[in-house]
Order: sequence, then structure tokens, then C-alpha cells
Amino acid sequence: MVDAILNESLSATIHRLPRRNRYVVASIRDQDALEASPLSDLLVFVDPESDTEGLRATFPLIGVATSDAGSSALRAALKRFRRMGTLPDIPVVRLQEGALASDAELVARVLEGGLGRLSRHMASANTELATLRRERETLFENYRALENAFHAHNWDSVSEVFGHGPFVDPKDQGLAALLCESEIVQLFPISSYAVSGFALHFREAPTDKTGRLIVTLDYVESSEGVAEWQIPYGSVTQGWNFFSLPKACDGSPRTLRLRISASGGLPPELSLGHVITNERYAAQARMPHADLDMRPLALRIFTGLPGARPTALPNVFAPSTLISGRKIEDYRLPVELLRAVANVSLSPIEPSFQTVRFLELEDAIVCHPLSEGITAGAVRRVVAPGTARISARAVIDHPDGKPGTVGLMLVPLSANIRKEIAALADGRALPPTAFFSGWMEITAAQPVDINFMLEAPATRTMDLVILSKAATHSVDFAWLKVFNFRLVKYLENSPVREAANA
Repeated sequence: MVDAILNESLSATIHRLPRRNRYVVASIRDQDALEASPLSDLLVFVDPESDTEGLRATFPLIGVATSDAGSSALRAALKRFRRMGTLPDIPVVRLQEGALASDAELVARVLEGGLGRLSRHMASANTELATLRRERETLFENYRALENAFHAHNWDSVSEVFGHGPFVDPKDQGLAALLCESEIVQLFPISSYAVSGFALHFREAPTDKTGRLIVTLDYVESSEGVAEWQIPYGSVTQGWNFFSLPKACDGSPRTLRLRISASGGLPPELSLGHVITNERYAAQARMPHADLDMRPLALRIFTGLPGARPTALPNVFAPSTLISGRKIEDYRLPVELLRAVANVSLSPIEPSFQTVRFLELEDAIVCHPLSEGITAGAVRRVVAPGTARISARAVIDHPDGKPGTVGLMLVPLSANIRKEIAALADGRALPPTAFFSGWMEITAAQPVDINFMLEAPATRTMDLVILSKAATHSVDFAWLKVFNFRLVKYLENSPVREAANA
């Protein structure tokens, strides 16, 4: 008697439990016909007059009906269930009463076969993902505890592993001009593993504080960047200056390459070390220089805990840009393209002199402002896909030249350049496909450096437009020259093909 009561209670409990894999929904009008079909274990029956409680813990993919009344009732119920917002539109299939068993068996095979395997696979993947997340959190907690233990015990997490001191040769000419015209490349003589920072030596404090030093660190084997520093001249001190990585290098040992260049003004003088016999680790440049004759940079290299943030370097320069994993390339605009600069000015004034032209001996573009409108010169198809930064130097090449304003703009090849310039003149916003550096004031006594950083690397080849306009009522002798164009691109971007504007 007790066993019978327990069995009956258990059967009632099992009957009340929600069925799993209930992919089919039907109306209670067709319940008698469908409960005996092969779809019985996949069905959930709904009442058009009830609420949405009947579909809890289910994910119906198809609706079935065996009668007109059942089809109408099911459609009415599904129409009400759309208010749940989580159910997609469910198609309703009409099963013929004469072939109900075969049609129902076909629907059951399709649902339980493919969808069943997919759901089991997804459930297994979700379980494994949850396990990986827990293990990842545990790993980070252990790693953080290990790093805290290093700091708590005052263990030195940064140690110097290489040093090559400065050596001043009386015949040295200095590298300041070379940094503005080219870049200096120095390979690290140790592997990248655990490298957390480095130091460069400068002879003296800079006298010109208008420009900035650009230091980039990347891997030789893959050209992937590690970090980039953009240091104003005024921040550089005499002696050793320390540069910190965002974290000590980890992974397999590779070769680190240091690139140093400058934008604008007279950069501080880098110090070189003693002559060495290994040409591979001597400082090099694209242009020949008498000082770079088998001599490396004065350099110190520090290592720490791989993957950990260094904390013990004094007065460090933190990276301005994290370029980890990106391949970077520094390039200049070819002279033959600069020579083809086109005048696209937008001004009601027609002067008797040439306002936009290329200076052969200086590799510079003249963009003389006018008292009204905007003077503009366009250099077609020079900005490569992936470009993230553009820099240039602008001067007014006459001691009595009146002040003006200067700027750079990037536009797609298919854009109407004069239309974009008109938008700038009217104070309207540019389209999202165009980029503008903003206006910078320039005088004859104070040249300016234009450093134009894009929010995201360019995805297509673009035109470069040099712009100028008047700052006062007079533009006498305002011979504005823009030169030393330098661009940096990231190579992980895929170019977007675009037809040139005829």
C-alpha cells in the first residue's frame, strides 16, 4: 500500500516536472491527437486564453496543428506570446490527419537529430567555458598574490642587465639634425624575455622645447610593436632618461629594435658609446652619418618579472601609445608625389602670384594664405591604409611675414575636396570619412609642428590636403612652407579598394 502511494506520488511529480528539449508548440485543441504521436516528448501545449506561463523553460522552434480550430487557436496564442520579446517568430505547420504518425515522426527526427546534437554540444561548450573562466580567475588571483608578495618583501622587481656608457668624441658632429631627417635604429644586445625598460643618455638639456621625441620599440622577427613614447623636448633632462614598458616582455625570446626620431625644432643630442666590433649592434640610420661608425647608443637595459608591470625605475617616461601586437612602419612622402601638388584653394581672390607650389631644393610645399578664403594644396594618393599618425613642420619663410594658420586634412579618393574645404570655411562638421588636424597659429618668429594622430588607423588610401588661411587682415610676405612629412602606419589593417576620383 505504501509502495503504491509512493509510486503514484513519484509519477505525479515526474509528470509535473518540465520536459526537456520541448521544441514544438501546439494548441490544447489538438492535444488528444498529438499526445499519442512521436512528437509527444517534444510538445508543449498552450491555451490562447492563458498567459505565458506555459512556455517557461522551453524554446519552441515550430508550431504544429492537426485541425483548423487548433491552427487558429495556436496562432492566436503565439500572437500574444510575442510580447515576451525573447521568442522569435514561430512558423506553424499543419499536419494531415491521415499521415499524422509519419509526418510527426519526420519532424521529431529533424528536431532531435540535428538540434539535439547541437544543444548537447553547446551545453558541453558552456560547461567547459565556465570551467576555463574559473581557472582564469584563479590564475589571475594567484598571479596578483605573487606580484604583491614581491612588493611586500621589497624584492627588486627591476634589475639592470646591460649597460653601455656614453663616450664623447671631440670630433662628434651630433645627431640632432639626423633625428629630424631620418631615424636612428638600435638593436638590443639581449633577448626580449623579461625586458621591462631601458634608459637613453642625452648630452645636455634641450634648448629648443617646441618639438617632441618619438621613440618606438618593436620586435625584429615579426615587426610587431611593443610601445611608443612621444616625449616633449622640454621633458628630456641631461644624463640618463628612463623609459618604462607597460609590462615586462614575456613569451618566447625575440630581438628588440629601438627606433628614435624627432619632430620639429632642434632635438636634444643623443649620446653614443664606445666603438664596438659587432656591426649588428651598432646604431644605424637610413642616411649616412660620420658619428654612426661602429658605435652604439649609450644604453642601459632593465629586466623584471615577465608580464608584470615594472615599478622600480626612477623618473620614467610611460608609453604614450600601446601598440602591442601591431606591425608598425614609419614612412615619408615621395618627392615625385609632393611635386604633383594641386591647387584646390577656395577663395574669391585671384592673386598675381602662385600660392601653392613645390620647392624642389627643400622638398617643401608652399601654401601662401590669402586675406579671404582658404588656400589649399592636395597631394593625391599618398596616405597609405593603416596610417595612424602624420607629422610635419610649418614655417613662414620671411622675417617680415604676417601670421597665419595652418592645418592638415585627409579625405578619401572619391571625395570632392573643395566641398570638404567649403565645410571647414563655413564651420560645418566634416563627414566621418574625412579627418582634420585643426588650425594652428604660426608666425615668422615661431614655427609650429603639426602632430596629427587619428582616432583609428585609416582603412583606405587617402589624399593629403595642406591648408592655410589668414590670421589678420594682412598676409604680406606670409610665405608659409610645410615640409618634413612623416607618417606612421599599422600593418594589421586590410586596405579597402576605392576607385580614384577622375
